[in-house]
Amino acid sequence: MSVIDTIVEAVAPRENERTHQEARTKAKAVADSGDWLSLILEHHELIEAAFAAVKSAGAAPTRTAAQKVLAVLLTGHANAEESVIYPALTRVAGKGYATEAYSEQATAKTEMAALETLAPMSPEYLQKLEHIRDAVAHHVYQEESTWFLALKANASAPEQITLARRYKEEFDRYVGGDAESASTEVANPESSSENAEGITTQHRVPEPSERRELPLA
Repeated sequence: MSVIDTIVEAVAPRENERTHQEARTKAKAVADSGDWLSLILEHHELIEAAFAAVKSAGAAPTRTAAQKVLAVLLTGHANAEESVIYPALTRVAGKGYATEAYSEQATAKTEMAALETLAPMSPEYLQKLEHIRDAVAHHVYQEESTWFLALKANASAPEQITLARRYKEEFDRYVGGDAESASTEVANPESSSENAEGITTQHRVPEPSERRELPLA
């Protein structure tokens, strides 16, 4: 187990399924149709399904394809939150929540990069995948139980509209498609058309030179 794995395991306690579901139910109750919070909750569910697809894959090519879909969803979602939602959270609730959120997502990105170096059907791969999933689940729980409820309660009506528009723009800028098409790829990771390099053309993973690393607020 790497040093980062140990840290992730230590700082990402496993809330039980009931606690997670209670937080999500509460978040859905305050979300409005088509607003920024409903979009984020939809993407959280897509990411959870993508983790399950990677874990359940029965062969290396299927797992690799599912991992690419997961990586695109995670990075697109993180970029949209970091550029739009967390700055707004800082304005209404101070830097505490947002600083923790940035840090947790940076760790997840680092661990996803490390996952790519492991043999997809190895025990080490599954162990790291579970560490990442646990850390992401804890992060999602914090957003849905506390952080985003504070933003929803304190942002003005005009700002709520802007947040929805800008979050969707940033997510689509990276992912390159809507949540429905992403959902199709989560369910059938091998069904996407692939180019000669084996990268899906519908949700293409940008080259390193194309990726945007955003500064902490």
